[in-house]
Amino acid sequence: MTDTLHAHAAPEAAARIREVLGPGPMAVLTGAGISTDSGIPDYRGPDSPPRTPMTYQQFVGDEAFRRHYWARNHVGRRHMERTTPNDGHRALSALERTGAVHGVITQNVDTLHEVAGSRRVIDLHGRFDRVICLGCRTVSAREELAARLEELNPGFAEDVADVEIAPDADAVLARTEHFRVADCADCGGKLKPDIVYFGENVPKPRVMEAYAMVDAAASLLVVGSSLTVFSGRRFVKRAVEHDKPVVILNRGATRCDDLAALTVDLGCSPVLRALVDAHHV
Repeated sequence: MTDTLHAHAAPEAAARIREVLGPGPMAVLTGAGISTDSGIPDYRGPDSPPRTPMTYQQFVGDEAFRRHYWARNHVGRRHMERTTPNDGHRALSALERTGAVHGVITQNVDTLHEVAGSRRVIDLHGRFDRVICLGCRTVSAREELAARLEELNPGFAEDVADVEIAPDADAVLARTEHFRVADCADCGGKLKPDIVYFGENVPKPRVMEAYAMVDAAASLLVVGSSLTVFSGRRFVKRAVEHDKPVVILNRGATRCDDLAALTVDLGCSPVLRALVDAHHV
C-alpha cells in the first residue's frame, strides 16, 4: 500500500524518503516540476494553464506549423538560455557527488542538470540547445541557427512584447505568418530541434541506456513528473518489476502513485535540499 505525505516539513519528508529508499545509490527520474523554480513553466502542474504542444506529425507535415514553431522557438529559447539551476538541480548534483545518486534520467530539455554539475545525465527527450537535420541527420548548435534566423528575420524577437513563455523553449505568439525559416546549411533539408516531440519515439539506444541506469541503482526517485506519458512511466514500472522501491516527489497526483512505496506532495527544491542535509547526518 502506498504511503502518502501531505503538508509535511521538508526535513521530515526527506527523512521518510531516505528511510524508504535507503542509502542508495538511487536513480532519479525528473520532469518539468523540478525546473519550475527556475522560471520554466510545466505542462501539467496544478496551476498550469491548458497547453497543446505541437506534434511531430504537424511539424514534419505542414510548412505553416513548422514556420509557426520556429518563430515561437526563436523567441522562447532566449528565456530558456537565461534560466539557471535551482536548489533542486544543485541538490541532485551534490547527492551524485556523495554517491547517493547513481544518475539522472530527465524528461526536460533545459540542460539545467548538466549546468548544475550533474555528471551522469540522460536527456531522454533531447536538448533545446541542439538542432538536427531531418535529411542528412547532421546535429548542430541552436546558437548557430539563431544567428541565421536573426539575419532572415531582423528584430523579430525584440518586436514581440508581453510574451507568454511555454515549456521546451517555446513561446506563445499570435502572428507568425511573415517569419522566414532556415533550412539545413549542408543539404537544404528540414531542421528540427533535437527534441523528442509528442508522437515521436525516444531513440531505442537512449531508452536502453536509461533502463541500465535504473537496473544499476538500488531504488528510484521520481521528481516533478506527473508520469502522464509512457516515456517516463516505463522506468517506474521497470523499477517495480525488479523489486526496487520507488518514491514520487511531485505536486499533485501522478499516473504511478499506486506503484510507489511513498508519494510526497511537496515542492521539489526544499525537499531535495533537505535530502542532501539528511545524507550528511
